[in-house]
Amino acid sequence: MKARLAVFLCLLPALLAIPAERKQNWTHFVRIGGNSLRIDRVDQIVKDAVDTNVFGIETDNDIPGRYDSFLDPAEKLKAIAAVAAKAHAANNYAFVYIAGLECITADADKKTHTFMKDHPDWVQRKITGEPAAFGGGSAFWIRKGDEDVWISPYAPEWRRIYMERVRQIAATGIDGVYVDIPYWMTHFEGWEDTWASFDDYTVAAFKRETKLDARKDIRLGDFKDPGFRRWVDFRIATLTAFMREIDENVKSVNPNCMTIAEIYPGIEEEAVRVGADVYEMYGVVDAVAHEYNLASGGGTSAAKTPLDWFGHLAGVQSFRSFGQGKPSWMLTYSWDGEKGVDRRDAMANMFMAQVMSGANLWDARGHVMSGSNDLPTRTKAFGWIKEHEQIFYAPRNPIAPVGVYFSPRTRNYYAEEFIASYKGTLALLMQSHLEFQVVTPAILRSFAGPVLILPEARCLSSEEIDAVRSLAAAGRSLVVTGETGRYDERGETRSANPIHKLLGLKRPDQRATSTTGAKFIYDPACPGGAYWRLLTEEFDSLAAAGKAAGSRFDEFRGRFVKELMQVSAFSPAVEVTASPFVATQIARASGTPHVFLANFKGLKSKENARQLPEQNITISFPGKSGSRVRMLHFLGEVQDLKPDYRDGRIVCVIPELDKGAVVWVE
Repeated sequence: MKARLAVFLCLLPALLAIPAERKQNWTHFVRIGGNSLRIDRVDQIVKDAVDTNVFGIETDNDIPGRYDSFLDPAEKLKAIAAVAAKAHAANNYAFVYIAGLECITADADKKTHTFMKDHPDWVQRKITGEPAAFGGGSAFWIRKGDEDVWISPYAPEWRRIYMERVRQIAATGIDGVYVDIPYWMTHFEGWEDTWASFDDYTVAAFKRETKLDARKDIRLGDFKDPGFRRWVDFRIATLTAFMREIDENVKSVNPNCMTIAEIYPGIEEEAVRVGADVYEMYGVVDAVAHEYNLASGGGTSAAKTPLDWFGHLAGVQSFRSFGQGKPSWMLTYSWDGEKGVDRRDAMANMFMAQVMSGANLWDARGHVMSGSNDLPTRTKAFGWIKEHEQIFYAPRNPIAPVGVYFSPRTRNYYAEEFIASYKGTLALLMQSHLEFQVVTPAILRSFAGPVLILPEARCLSSEEIDAVRSLAAAGRSLVVTGETGRYDERGETRSANPIHKLLGLKRPDQRATSTTGAKFIYDPACPGGAYWRLLTEEFDSLAAAGKAAGSRFDEFRGRFVKELMQVSAFSPAVEVTASPFVATQIARASGTPHVFLANFKGLKSKENARQLPEQNITISFPGKSGSRVRMLHFLGEVQDLKPDYRDGRIVCVIPELDKGAVVWVE
């Protein structure tokens, strides 16, 4: 009882610091800066946070990820308690970094006892038996002489000690436990195609669940093999359960302490390979920090092309849907020595793209988690976000969106085909400036938009099929592409495709449309994938020049939107006219329609991070005379736009858009 009271008293200053108007907890408003934590640095860490407008202080002294503190955490626990108390005294919050399944023994070449020497049976292994044990140079964070191992989550004694350390950390009064990359080892050189781990503990757990011997009964990398698909599902479920157990242990001693998972893969194939699926992870943690860089194209902000940016936003908008109201933190890198680009411009572009998407920012120097490429730029941007945080972080709710379905099992088994179709479909809608909503199995039945697109959603469960059938019966229009519905949720081929039956198709190999009965467009050729391929051929060169009219992708988009409108007979609630180099998100926030705009015109990878201004964007809102239209340019001040009232609509023009802006009605 005394221990619980002490934790509460430690948290009390932070709880009292939350402004009354905030209904969301602190994780929704963070502006993050990273710091290496020692007890003698605590005062400086908190001072630097205050000076640069950081809210949500990351501290790194990794207890379970270093073998010495895994065995004896006492000294590091004191530092964690100290930084928590200092942060709370400054009306701030702090969270602490810990490793997931990695542990480093420093100076292992000089020690009798190392993790690998003491516990070789705890370590992940290839199917051929080689352990996941590495030396200096295997990754930039492993020093010469160190030993780096990756551990099986099924090693029972390690897991018992690990969860004990988690409880000890949470009991310090820290506001969050941040778990870095809980992955199966498949991302170091020579391990990419191993589909590890085949250690004794993991193999035994798989056999208990499936009756299959992972070393003998599956064909690695062959998605046609039912056993391998079971292995894929098992690996994802294992890491999701691991994070759930961490959160349960955190909350058992400190209910107000948040659990955050750092995940590198986003929506792409990498999630399947490393086994950390953010769609599943969001359900068991309080927030996800996305190290979403190379997976979204281009690496740093300075290296991204305009198309990379649209691919990146497709991922971020997916994360926001996966979270169902939970925050998305973006540990994404802005500049890492690209000589042709001003680091301040690269930082501003990254900050703009994230905040317009409703995601939280994490500023870092280069390709690490701490520091900054330019502290004055961080201070200015973080201060501006602080001033306008309710505009960007109030919940964004759909108005009348076009739904785009994210099929987790299709991504797991047919990643290449699905992701091209999915990203292409989202790009079609973003570049056409139509309101869209990423729809997942968790929210499929509640989708209320006028039309749902199923882009190459090959693997659907009976429950998903029933939900789609209900939407069609309720009058929703469907756009069905590729081989949607061909397989069940385990990847098994169906004898007859229930989606084809729902649509009444007589020739599934031919394109079809219907505006009566079940209203639909059926296209086996998959326009989303075709559009994405077309964009990769010409979008970046046209964006650099700021010219799109008459291009192939411009014509493609026009045909797609025209037919979409015809089959669904709906009119967008909010209408936006702009070039396809501007990404648009439309949503209801704080009770009124908002339009979030991000401009990527003129950008060129590693050469130019300053946009060509977009001219004369027109926005039409539903509304009546007397409504006020307001606009906030990125890093600017709120200003009024002069509206024109026409037939129950409010029409306004943005004369010039540089990087980004948000426009709304009051």
